This record gives sequence, C-alpha cells and structure tokens, in this order.
Amino acid sequence: MASIQTHKQTWMASLSEAEKTLSAFLGDSAQIERCEQFTKILIHAFQNGGRAFSCGNGGSHCDAMHFAEEFTGRYRKDRRPLGALALGDSSHVTCVSNDYGFEYIFSRQLQGLARAGDVLVGLSTSGNSKNVILAFEAAKAMGVKTVALLGRDGGQLKAMADLAIVIPAQTSDRIQEMHIKILHTVIETVEREIFPENY
Repeated sequence: MASIQTHKQTWMASLSEAEKTLSAFLGDSAQIERCEQFTKILIHAFQNGGRAFSCGNGGSHCDAMHFAEEFTGRYRKDRRPLGALALGDSSHVTCVSNDYGFEYIFSRQLQGLARAGDVLVGLSTSGNSKNVILAFEAAKAMGVKTVALLGRDGGQLKAMADLAIVIPAQTSDRIQEMHIKILHTVIETVEREIFPENY
C-alpha cells in the first residue's frame, strides 16, 4: 500500500505539471490570439443565426457536451439560450455505427443538422480521430466553419481546421485540462459580447 507521503508527491507532481502546461500556454501570445479568433468565430455565428456543433471521443466527448450545454443552458447568469449541440447521442451512434461504421457517427449527424454559417468544434487529443476528421471534411463541403482543439503535434486535424489550437503536451489528461479551460473562457468571452448586461 502506498504511503501518504507517496500520494502527496504524486499530487504535487501532477498539479505542478498542470501549472507548467497552463503557464506555457499563457506565455505564448500566438495561442492567446488563436483563442481570440475562436471567440470571434462563435460570436459571428450566433449573431447571424448560426449554431455551434461539437464532437469528440471519450473524455473529449464529455467536454463537447459540456461546451454545448453551457450555451443552451446557462453559464453564470440567466440569458436566452444560444444554439449549440454536441453530436453523438446514443441512438444515433449505435444506428450509424451498425449501418455505416463508427467513423461516420459525427459526419452523418452534422450533414443532417448543420448549414452554412454554423460552426463545428472538434476535440481530439491526438488530432487523428477518424470520426472527427470525417466530420471536418463534411463541414468544409457544407460551408461550416471548423475549430479544432488538439494536443501533441496536432495530427491530421491541424491542417484541416479553419482554426486549430494545439496544446503542447503529450498526455491526454494535461491536454483535456487545457481544452476545458479554453472552452470555459470562450463561453465567457462570447457571453460578455452578446450579453454584456450579465457582466
């Protein structure tokens, strides 16, 4: 059984690594500029009747759902809902996976729901998730703007996205921690523009 001291060392090492990842991101002005572009893309879509769709796998799917519900529900204060949806409800996933293959679960739903002027936010720690790649291909063909939150070297999605934000970390936990910080902050910045009375 691990000692209490060993547990403390693990906690300190993990939190210190997370702090270093955040500090490195904050120290890169190009990264902050890309986050600002992310905000502008969403504001433009919402102000012009567009909607935001999001997708990812595993923990990234959970973050995609979290992102969407903050817009359709509330973030800090009450305001009207903004159109957002995380792709991949269970009945759709099982249907499309069974009939076409798992790699098509996001692209087919996007093709059925999205229109030009909407935004697709794809989350992938590797940048190589095939189902997200196919969703980005579908989005491009439909005139849907794409934003990718990625990790490591950005993978294939880095070059495919209209805007790619790549977290320079090597493990999914550190990457996803930064993704949710970015998502929370972009939600706040969008709200501050569209609902200034809430701030």
